[in-house]
Amino acid sequence: MKIAIQGIKGSYHHQAASLLYGDMELLECSTFDQLAKAVATGSANCAVMAIGNSIAGSILPNYNLIADYNLSITGEVYLNIQHQLVALPGQSLDDIVEVQSHPMALLQCKPFFRDHPIIKLVETDDTAAAAHRIHKEMKTGVAAIASRVAAQLYDLEIIASDIQEVKNNTTRFVVVEPHAYQTSGEPNKATINFISSHEPGTLARILTIFGALRINLTKIQSIPIVEQPFLFSFVADLEFDQLDHFLKAKQQIQPYLKELTVLGIYKSATL
Repeated sequence: MKIAIQGIKGSYHHQAASLLYGDMELLECSTFDQLAKAVATGSANCAVMAIGNSIAGSILPNYNLIADYNLSITGEVYLNIQHQLVALPGQSLDDIVEVQSHPMALLQCKPFFRDHPIIKLVETDDTAAAAHRIHKEMKTGVAAIASRVAAQLYDLEIIASDIQEVKNNTTRFVVVEPHAYQTSGEPNKATINFISSHEPGTLARILTIFGALRINLTKIQSIPIVEQPFLFSFVADLEFDQLDHFLKAKQQIQPYLKELTVLGIYKSATL
């Protein structure tokens, strides 16, 4: 199995993939677009992709990538994110004038740096890649926000621990694969993307159908339709006890929809 991840070894994507697959062959991708393309073209068997965070919210463009590359969500995993401030050995927080990391990590740790106004925050491609560059280029005065795993891999010291704003900081990752959207086993969760018709009350009718069939709507969020300014589609996560309930709901909501894409049917993970 070759698993595509966004980032490099030591990244949170790497940790999520390890939880799912243990030892594996990694395909490191610098962007989510490269990750999706790798799966679509067969360069990787599947990918592990971050789709949302309990602090920063959903990564909406990734839903579009799943649809655009005709991929399917076949699983998920939740990872508790603990951000460490890491630097070359022998340095302290007082020595640091610049911190590099992924924009999401910087956002999640922003309150920590309010007490350190002289530190410049610089966005980079990946948490682990920022740590790796500090190690490779022996950068003094520069730190990275990364994981403990990355610090160990790249021989860096932790100079401030668990600096994220919310200590219970969790990222949801999904497994994406090509081909059919239905997973094996006993799925109890689906992710859909739909555009409702514009008659008043349409969305309420759709939600009523879900409720009548005992389908739990665990998430619904609007996504801008790029080609049509100020018009939106909806992405929704649905949990159910029986797959038949979801299939019936899928049929019953059709009259109220302009478009429906099933992004995946899979087994839910424990949060």
